[in-house]
Amino acid sequence: MAVSDYLQRNRERSLEELNDWLRIPSISAKSEHREDTARAAEWLAGRMREVGLQTVDVVATAGNPVVVGEWRGAEGAPTLLVYGHYDVQPPEPLDEWNSPPFEPVVKDGRIYARGSVDDKGQVYLHLKAVEAHLAENGSLPVNVVFLVEGEEEVGSPNLGAFLQEHVERLRCDAVMISDTTMFAPGLPSITVGLRGLAYMEVRVQGPSIDLHSGAYGGAVVNPALALARILSQLHDEQGRIAIPGFYDRVRELTAEQRAAIAALPFEEEGLREEVGAPALGGEAGFGSVERIWARPTLDVNGLLSGYTGEGAKTVLPARAMAKVSMRLVPDQDYKEIERIFIEHVKSLAPEGVTVEVEALHGGQPWFAEPEGKVFDAAKRALARAYGRDPVMIREGGSIPIVQSFQQTLNAPVVLIGFGLPGENAHAPNEWMSVENFHVGAEAIAALYEELR
Repeated sequence: MAVSDYLQRNRERSLEELNDWLRIPSISAKSEHREDTARAAEWLAGRMREVGLQTVDVVATAGNPVVVGEWRGAEGAPTLLVYGHYDVQPPEPLDEWNSPPFEPVVKDGRIYARGSVDDKGQVYLHLKAVEAHLAENGSLPVNVVFLVEGEEEVGSPNLGAFLQEHVERLRCDAVMISDTTMFAPGLPSITVGLRGLAYMEVRVQGPSIDLHSGAYGGAVVNPALALARILSQLHDEQGRIAIPGFYDRVRELTAEQRAAIAALPFEEEGLREEVGAPALGGEAGFGSVERIWARPTLDVNGLLSGYTGEGAKTVLPARAMAKVSMRLVPDQDYKEIERIFIEHVKSLAPEGVTVEVEALHGGQPWFAEPEGKVFDAAKRALARAYGRDPVMIREGGSIPIVQSFQQTLNAPVVLIGFGLPGENAHAPNEWMSVENFHVGAEAIAALYEELR
């Protein structure tokens, strides 16, 4: 009770501290923000020391540093490793923000700022839970290790090696990650599945330079049209991906899993309104939640070719490019999907152009059965904080490092998210629920007690 009272009394200060962190533009994708990312790491390390962690280090990597903080004073108790990231997505397009992305604004119960929910707010509530226990009791019920990186938004290129190098220091009984969402407001959720990812770039080359479409059109193959034809053949009329072998290893939903999804409080029309689309679509035979959580997808993420400026310029473009991502489900392997995608796209290339395909980024899908001591403790803690039992959900996104944690540390991974649907992570006007920030800290504080 004292820990909960402490968190309640210090709500305003906790929010002010988070806002200070959110003001640091730690954008890992932009080299001009390298110093900002380092500053964000040092800011977090300073707060860890103030809270009372016994050992805090900012560890250099080939990219941005990793912050490691430890409290290991609970002899004989389990050790929980808390993973998160302090880097954030670029804020563009800036003109679509209602307030500056790195000047936090609290409005209508939401914290608006880049990184508020992804992932600074969710990381910081874990540290507040530690602070409350140490301030009130002088100790923690369990041992806690923080590992917070600065490159998650660019694919965590150095974290796998970091885990291997520091595996003995990071040994734990469970890994806790808060970088996901709840299914609905007030409905605590444990994420037990994430889709994998295969991200590709397709480049189509025609003539050596852009040509006058009047002088050469009809005699030279247009790369933009060739690319459009290739992309149009990647799905069939039922919304299924038309790459031979693509579904060979897909783990189908069981009848019980489909029934559990159907029982969740979800309305298709609500999703349509949320995204502002005239209609929803996708693979035939599945509902939207099933499509997002447990079915593989193929999406075009970007297209580039020819003249796209104001007015008219009649060119036959020399080249065309598309970014394509595929979200994968158990038991697909992203390396295998990269291979068959490359083979199939090249087989669709018409004469008159050359096609190159490059794999840019990938990660394996992940699924966990929510059983065992740490999952049971998480369920009880969430029920205490929110007054109702949590639901087991999946997410359509990818956190490739989850598999690395599980395999390298040989420990179960538990994903408890405190974001909400429609929070605009990766988009303008990103926000986090103020109430979830505070209640989330209480849930994590309770988790420490339940886990001991």
